Amino acid sequence: MPLLDPPRRFRILAIDDEPANLKLLNAVLRDDYALSFASCGVDGLIAAHKHHPDLILLDIMMPEMDGYEVLRRLRSDPQTSGTPVIFVTARRDQEGEEEGFDAGAVDYISKPIKPRLLQARVRTHLALADQRNSYRQQVFEATQDLKKSYHEAIHMLGTAGHFNDQDTGLHIWRMGAFAGAIARAKLWPVERAAMLELAAAMHDMGKVGIPDQILRKPGKLTEEEWRTMKRHSALGHQILNKATSPVFKLAAEVALHHHERWDGTGYPSGLAGNAIPESARIVAIADVFDALTMVRPYKVAWPVDKAFDEISRSAGTHLDPNLVEIFLSVRGEILMLKERWDSREAAA
Repeated sequence: MPLLDPPRRFRILAIDDEPANLKLLNAVLRDDYALSFASCGVDGLIAAHKHHPDLILLDIMMPEMDGYEVLRRLRSDPQTSGTPVIFVTARRDQEGEEEGFDAGAVDYISKPIKPRLLQARVRTHLALADQRNSYRQQVFEATQDLKKSYHEAIHMLGTAGHFNDQDTGLHIWRMGAFAGAIARAKLWPVERAAMLELAAAMHDMGKVGIPDQILRKPGKLTEEEWRTMKRHSALGHQILNKATSPVFKLAAEVALHHHERWDGTGYPSGLAGNAIPESARIVAIADVFDALTMVRPYKVAWPVDKAFDEISRSAGTHLDPNLVEIFLSVRGEILMLKERWDSREAAA
């Protein structure tokens, strides 16, 4: 008779700056779980990558990086975005509890720790997570064809927006990848950053309603032609906003506002600063950078150093200065993505 594999031992990571609290958690949970510990937020993030825990017990009030910031970083990282987190904290006010749930925690346990309560909550959330992971796998396997069709539809819509434009093919996907990199660096949740990559590809959907002679005109547009060209943002929003899917709603928002400027001189609404949706502010940076560094019939590609300098100079006028700073901080990733997509374009 073959031997049965022993049941998998769940892994728990505890993050707390008080050694006494970690010692108590160890005493309560060590018999049933594989435990790892970290005494600060930074070490906790490193440990989460190293140990791949099934559940994280997280203190809130820690020096340098509090629990809320740790959780935001966990949620913005593809490797840890789905790991359930329980706040275990001395903070007892309702506002702190609400903030914890808003940040993405699955539960909130107040100190001093009651061992039986902690054990029950841990068991419950590990069981839920295990069930959820099993369900996700089943759904993933059952919906691959649907997901493929969904992405193909987005690809066709993105391509349609540039069908009559003097585009070089992969611009929409390259700048979508740039937008995703900026969103992740801004600590957007992984799922929403991925959604923005798809939404960004449809940012010029409204160009399907602009006459060919304007889109393909090699010289400067007249005032009347420019007024017509500027209609593409509202047209794109009108087309995409008919859908109820979150990615199309996000795409409609981006299509409408990606030509707004931080100083309020953009179009179609003349919005300024944070009144412009963050999604559109991110896509604006990605769009400008890619437009500068790509070859067009009427211009040569700018060197990347010159393009980065131009983005930097545009901070506070055309572009959101805080997002520009984030964009410049991920320069290495942007260049890697550009090289990858440039290679695909060359091969095509």
